[in-house]
Amino acid sequence: CRAHGTRRLVYSGTGGALFGEPSYLPVDEAHPIDPISPYGVSKHTVEHYLFAYGYTHGLEYVVLRYPNVYGPRQDPHGEAGVVAIFALQMLTGQQPVIFGDGSKTRDYCYVGDIVEANVLALNSPAGGVYNLGRGIEVSDLEVFEAVRAAVGADVAPVFAPVRPGEVEHIALDASKAERELGWRWKMGLSEGVAAAV
Repeated sequence: CRAHGTRRLVYSGTGGALFGEPSYLPVDEAHPIDPISPYGVSKHTVEHYLFAYGYTHGLEYVVLRYPNVYGPRQDPHGEAGVVAIFALQMLTGQQPVIFGDGSKTRDYCYVGDIVEANVLALNSPAGGVYNLGRGIEVSDLEVFEAVRAAVGADVAPVFAPVRPGEVEHIALDASKAERELGWRWKMGLSEGVAAAV
């Protein structure tokens, strides 16, 4: 960025893995940061580099801490992206797997809303760190049911052991992004899941 005169960098951070087990929900940017997975640690490390380069070299940056992003064309072959994974499994006659008892919650936000946040961050005079999300906890079982309804499948999930290092509950307070960037989510979960399917 320094070598090429980059004016502003917008970083795709994480809100889901950053805070560890939260002491309140939805979490705002002032919440303590205690990641419990290497992924969360690595994403937060970049925030420190951005601060250092901003302070030392004047690099403008915006950190957007993403919730669980989903939508059309999401790759269902990785370990992340449960909407796409469930959709592929149901559409191909497989039985979806839920890790834990289905009560784990995440904050789900449609990709189109996240794209809008990036465009606003790129063109805004504001800078710094912003949570994105709907501020609504959605359980794994609720996501499963939304995908099942969109697919029109008659299938039950298989429950598997919880994976280590996963936060049990998270939702993100995006009121700072609304105030300073003019961003607010628009797409509801059932409509978004239907579009993804």
